[in-house]
Amino acid sequence: MASAWRRLGFYVCFLKSKLNGGPDIISRGRRVIPGCARGIYSATGTWTKEYTLQTRKDVENWWHKRIKEETSKISEADVINPMGWDAFGLPAENAAIERNLHPDSWTQSNIKHMRKQLDRLGLCFSWDREITTCLPDYYKWTQYLFIKLYEAGLAYQKEALVNWDPVDQTVLANEQVDEHGCSWRSGAKVEQKYLRQWFIKTTAYAKAMQDALADLPEWYGIKGMQAHWIGDCVGCHLDFTLKVDGRVTGEKLTAYTATPEAIYGTSHVAISPSHRLLHGHSSLKETFRKALVPGQDCLTPVTAVNMLTQREAPVVILAKADFEGSLDSKIGIPSTSPEDASLAQTLGLPYSEVIETLPDGTERLRSSAEFTGMNRQDAFLALTQKARRKRVGGDVTSDKLKDWLVSRQRYWGTPIPMVHCPACGPVPVPLQDLPVTLPHITAFTGKGGSPLATASDWVNCACPRCKGAAKRETDTMDTFVDSAWYYFRYTDPQNAHSPFSAALADYWMPVDLYIGGKEHAVMHLFYARFFSHFCHDQNMVKHREPFHKLLAQGLIKGQTFRLPSGQYLQREEVDLTGSVPVHANTKETVEVTWEKMSKSKHNGVDPQEVVGRYGIDTIRLYILFAAPPEKDILWDVKSDALPGVLRWQQRLWALVTRFIEARASGTLPRPQVLSKEERAEGRKLWEHKNSVISEVTAHFTEDFSLNSAISQLMGFSNALLQASQRVVLHSPEFEDAVCALTVMAAPMAPHITSELWAGLQQVPGKLCAHYAWDTGVLLQAWPTVDPQFLQQPDVVEMAVLINNKACGTIPVPQRVSRDQDKVHELVLQSELGVRLLQGRSIKKAFLSPRTALINFLVQD
Repeated sequence: MASAWRRLGFYVCFLKSKLNGGPDIISRGRRVIPGCARGIYSATGTWTKEYTLQTRKDVENWWHKRIKEETSKISEADVINPMGWDAFGLPAENAAIERNLHPDSWTQSNIKHMRKQLDRLGLCFSWDREITTCLPDYYKWTQYLFIKLYEAGLAYQKEALVNWDPVDQTVLANEQVDEHGCSWRSGAKVEQKYLRQWFIKTTAYAKAMQDALADLPEWYGIKGMQAHWIGDCVGCHLDFTLKVDGRVTGEKLTAYTATPEAIYGTSHVAISPSHRLLHGHSSLKETFRKALVPGQDCLTPVTAVNMLTQREAPVVILAKADFEGSLDSKIGIPSTSPEDASLAQTLGLPYSEVIETLPDGTERLRSSAEFTGMNRQDAFLALTQKARRKRVGGDVTSDKLKDWLVSRQRYWGTPIPMVHCPACGPVPVPLQDLPVTLPHITAFTGKGGSPLATASDWVNCACPRCKGAAKRETDTMDTFVDSAWYYFRYTDPQNAHSPFSAALADYWMPVDLYIGGKEHAVMHLFYARFFSHFCHDQNMVKHREPFHKLLAQGLIKGQTFRLPSGQYLQREEVDLTGSVPVHANTKETVEVTWEKMSKSKHNGVDPQEVVGRYGIDTIRLYILFAAPPEKDILWDVKSDALPGVLRWQQRLWALVTRFIEARASGTLPRPQVLSKEERAEGRKLWEHKNSVISEVTAHFTEDFSLNSAISQLMGFSNALLQASQRVVLHSPEFEDAVCALTVMAAPMAPHITSELWAGLQQVPGKLCAHYAWDTGVLLQAWPTVDPQFLQQPDVVEMAVLINNKACGTIPVPQRVSRDQDKVHELVLQSELGVRLLQGRSIKKAFLSPRTALINFLVQD
């Protein structure tokens, strides 16, 4: 199929269905199946007039395997449409524990089942590029990238708050803590506890990722969400060592400042009352706690030594619990902060004024070592560059973005490839020894942290550096690490020597279209962009940004029934006969709502059951037609959308049937016999066809509004059904229109259109030679707009409606006739708009480019 639709990933394939009857008999190019009640042309050589339930089943059974085989032959020169399984993680581990299964066997059985479901829904992927994150041949390279991050100073350990279950003595992910702050498993009140955790320094790329957003196309509001998540990158963190009474303690502190160029004017370093130094395992914990007076700004006996300037300043515990953004520490610089100046004066802290304002208003540095005399902008750049070079901070970031905590105290995840040695400290596993594979254990509910800690034979090892006794890291990685680089692996999934080939990644990247739910619009997209920026700086790829276009799709939601306690019920447990839904047994009132489909909420839908009842094409069309891609769909097959797409398939069948019967009447088509009126009718169909091709192509390639594409095709098929009989028989415009309609509908309804095309192939006296009549519909070139259509007058008479009532027309340039905002503006500026719309409240406007009208809904 032409790249116009294949680039969207609309490959189509279908799971093989059982065929009734005996072996196929090939007879003069027709396939005849003895003992079978098939009634479709492809099986019998005779066209079936009615599109019945049995016809639909016969069509789908016949074309299911053939379409899969046909699309598998399509070259990957233009597009790949891969599939992978983000298979590690807490949900899989918990589900396996509940079923007394090992997570590996549970996960693999789910993958096998889901592959069948995808095939049953008529979805086709490049299965030779399939990846599974829980397999060693994938997570070996996740570990490789982690080590590269560590070597670059971008992976590190520090204490951080975690959710702690005091009964099970284990760390819980946020998803395991209910709305009452209790553990999902033990029911105990969850505590906040400091533990040493692994982090990835995403703040190091904050400024680069923020700046790169400007060069990306608009992402339907997602760019704004990314920008907000990152924050305003105006400052940086700098590192300090801590001393008490002149004695170096070995403790370190990182603090933020929005004005690093003024660092030589530091008066103090402030921490919050909730800082880890007061609550974690710091050797200075008691020192800080003794200095703390709740509700007051407290000077402590601890001093912080700036690792860049070697200047010392006291550490202060601020009275307020929350700092700006997500900070728990910041550098006090009175020269650039009235608040810091006030605190320094109150506590009697000395400091230097380091900002000098010249008569022309220029600000420059003084008393700032080698930065003295620089203007503030130049000093900012020079100082942060020096800090980064010395690896003591300096990455330009915001006061709200946090580094990425990737430690997970669970079994089912990628092992962190680090070894802890008493002599050497943390040491990465040598690259040649990767992957560090998970040991096969079953004690997933062990006390005291990660279940991996129970596998002593696995934990105890030799230090890669000194060969002494050491222990493996028992935390596993956040599953977002696995999925943050998958797009690279898709380009080279079988590579056993590196994560991917740079040449292949450069050929395929950046991804043309990233499709994901809005729930991934911030974190997953951010982490994926981070890994791409990092790989670029490692000279692994030439592009910084991984994705070009982005489509944030809505969810398909199912109806849920929930008791006041929060317990979800199955539909069968709910009595819906009264004025309000109640529990059938307890008569408690039940809350009914729509939520993301989930087994735990009993609101999922079995694809096999739905497909068996309605058919693959019907379900595909329903999903695409029910709402724009960015909107949620409330799964309700009783809605208007499903009967609508069922009727449309019948109309398509009737349209092609009429054409086949006209051509089978024994009279060959002769366009020259058409009257002037009939030729005019054909001309209108030609114009309509070109307009629809233009609209539908734009929906496929630009805005992805496939619901609108289906609507356009529905309107087109209705117009063709109204054509006069002589036009059906003799008009080349009619034949071309029917063919173009079938080709454009094929990505969304491949079964019925494949059979319709098989019927079109048989008609005699074809008038359109530009179709590949010896191949199926899925291998046809995508229809294009005729050049003559583009040369038509460049002004369109746009009909103006107000509250559905025609009020006149205005001339609109052809080039903007499809742009609702511009048409809207032109109408308001016109004499008609001034007379009829000025001073009125316009609630909404609807533009129909195909019929050249705009309808204003106004409120007087």
